[in-house]
Amino acid sequence: MAQDQIKSVQGTEDLFPDQWAHWRTLYATARRLFERYGYGEIRTPVFEDTRLFVKGTGETTDIVRKQMYSIPAGEGESITLCPEGTPSVVRAYLQANLHKQEPFQKFYYIGPMFRRERPQRGRLRQFHQLGVEAVGSGSPLLDAETIVLAVEVFRQVGLTDFGVVLNSIGCPECRPRYRDEVCRLLSDKRDELCEDCKDRLQRNVLRVLDCKEEGCRRLVAELPAVVEYLCDACAEHYEAVKAALGRAGVEFTEDPGLVRGLDYYVRTVYEIKHGGLGARDAICGGGRYDGLMELLGGPPLPCLGFAIGAEATILAMESELGSPADSAVGPAVYVVCFDEAARADAFELVQALRCAEVRADMDFEGRSAKSQMRMANKRGVRFCFLLGPDELQRREVTIKDMADGRQWSVPRDGAVQEVGRLLGAEEAEGAP
Repeated sequence: MAQDQIKSVQGTEDLFPDQWAHWRTLYATARRLFERYGYGEIRTPVFEDTRLFVKGTGETTDIVRKQMYSIPAGEGESITLCPEGTPSVVRAYLQANLHKQEPFQKFYYIGPMFRRERPQRGRLRQFHQLGVEAVGSGSPLLDAETIVLAVEVFRQVGLTDFGVVLNSIGCPECRPRYRDEVCRLLSDKRDELCEDCKDRLQRNVLRVLDCKEEGCRRLVAELPAVVEYLCDACAEHYEAVKAALGRAGVEFTEDPGLVRGLDYYVRTVYEIKHGGLGARDAICGGGRYDGLMELLGGPPLPCLGFAIGAEATILAMESELGSPADSAVGPAVYVVCFDEAARADAFELVQALRCAEVRADMDFEGRSAKSQMRMANKRGVRFCFLLGPDELQRREVTIKDMADGRQWSVPRDGAVQEVGRLLGAEEAEGAP
C-alpha cells in the first residue's frame, strides 16, 4: 500500500458485500420481531446538542467524561456524535409533543453510535445498536416484555449460548440509603480501589459495582446486595418482573452487582451475556429509566428499553454458527454478448429483466464471450442469456441452464417471461 494512501480511522471497519450474511439475518429478524411486539421505527440524527447527553446520559458516566466525540458549533455551542440512542428518542418524543397526544409509545431504532474507546475485538469507535424504547408505562409486565423480546431476537438468529442477568437498583427513594452504605464500606478500603473507582467513590459510587478490575471485584463481592435495601414498591415491582419472566419461560440469573453504566437507570436493569465472547460478554443491555423524561424537561413519565450491540452479536453468531458463507448477492441471469454489436441489445434485456424483478447483469469490461461465461459461473448465475449474430438476426435469445448445461432458444419478447417462470418454479419447489 502506498505511503500516502489514506486508511480508515482507527476503531472503524469496512464491511464488503460477502460479509453481510449474519448482519442481514440479525437486522431482518430484529425488525420483524420489534414490529410484531408493537414497536415502530424512529430515526433520529446521528449528532445532537452535547447538553442532551450531559444531562441525559449523566455527567458522571465514563461515556460523557471520556468517550464522547464533541465538536464546537460556534458561539459556545457544541454538538456530539450520538454515543447511545435513548436520550435522542426521549428528546424526539418531547419535541414532537407526543406526551400531549398519546403518551404511551413504543419505538425501535437501528443505527450507528460513536464512542472514543480503546478499539478491540467487538468494540469499535463507530458501532451499531438495535434498540427499543417504551415510553409512558411503569408496568413490570413491560419490563418483562422487553427482556422476552430481546431473548426472542437472539433465539431466532440461532443463538443458544446466552443468558439473562437481572437486578433491581431501586429508585430515588430507596437507593440513597444503599449508596451511603456502599460509600461508607468502600471508603475504609479506598487504597485498594483502582484509580477510576477512587474517583467514582466521590462522583457515583454505584459505578464501582460495575468495575471489571479484579481488586475492585473482590471488594464488591463483600458488599451487601442492593435488593436488601429496596423500598416496598421497588421490591414488589422486581418480584412482578421475575414472575412474568417465569410465566414466559425465560430463565435468568440474579446479579446484585449489576448496575449498568448510565446514570438514568432505576429499578429493573438487565444484561444478556454470551458464553463465546470472553470477558466482554454482553450482547444486550437495558432497564428502566423513569426519571429521564423529567430530567430532559418533560413530564414525569416512566420509560424503559434496551440496546443490542450488533458487532458483539455478530461475533456471538460466528462463535456458534461459524463464519457465514459468501453473502454477496449475485445475479440470477447473466446476459452474454458474442460481439460488440449485441451489447446495446444485451443492455436492453438486462433492464427488462430488472424491471421484472429478476436480478440480472452483463459484462461492462469488453470481455470475450468465453470469459463472460466463466464470470457467470464464478458468480453462481443460474441462467445465461446468449446473444450472438444468429440470435440478433432471428430476434431470439438462447437460454443456457448453468446447472445442467441445457440450452434452448425462445423469442426475444418472451425471454423475460420464460426465465421468470423458471425461477418462480424453483422458488416454489424450495418453499416449506
